[in-house]
Amino acid sequence: MLNQPMIEKLLTMRLNGMVEALKAQEQDRAVHDLSFLERFALLVDQQWSWRENQALARRLKAAKLKGSACVEDIDYRAARGLDKAVMRALAKDSAWVRNHENIFVIGPCGVGKSFLAMALAQKACRDGYSALYLRAAALSRELALSRADGSLRHFLARLARIDVLVIDDWAMAPLQESERREVWEICEDRYQTRSTILTSQLPVSRWHEQIGDPTIADGILDRLVHNAHCIEMRGESMRKKRNPPREENDEKKE
Repeated sequence: MLNQPMIEKLLTMRLNGMVEALKAQEQDRAVHDLSFLERFALLVDQQWSWRENQALARRLKAAKLKGSACVEDIDYRAARGLDKAVMRALAKDSAWVRNHENIFVIGPCGVGKSFLAMALAQKACRDGYSALYLRAAALSRELALSRADGSLRHFLARLARIDVLVIDDWAMAPLQESERREVWEICEDRYQTRSTILTSQLPVSRWHEQIGDPTIADGILDRLVHNAHCIEMRGESMRKKRNPPREENDEKKE
């Protein structure tokens, strides 16, 4: 029988993994044949795994990724222009994050740009990096709210600390004057210190006109394009393939 005061002390010290391992050892007679150091090593391993899992859960919750996208579930069967070797190299150990590189995912609506971006961000979280997913429209709203309540400095500082910032549907609409300055500041803070993933339906060559002011646009793109991987996707919408029109379904039933 486990010593309850000892268990309470372990829980107070937040050694929950060790408590779970102790309970498991109590139920496993074979463990009693091990030496003290071997049993203690098992406790330490369980505690380490528990802490790592807790930290990963916190990173994933803070990242606000939608769905359950992961690199292992990327579909290479569809003709979308994805290079499996390139994707595997990016996903291997998230070296692109360690090297402070950016990723652009370009392609038409529905080809899986958001899934790909979130899968890479999720892998970065698993490799120990922080991430945050934002749609471009949501980023604009956050900037406007922060500007209105005086917390803009705090919000920009928070973005600057995030290892992988995912901005979905980038350059869908022209930037307002205030947004241009703030996006420039975000890019300046992250340049060669953090990584950014941008998804867009527009090619990089058209981002300049969407930003607006030529000088600010040059500054933003210079910081984004430097050391960037560009993944260009093509093909039909994956949503259409998964959910064909009802008429087609009806025809198949007849």
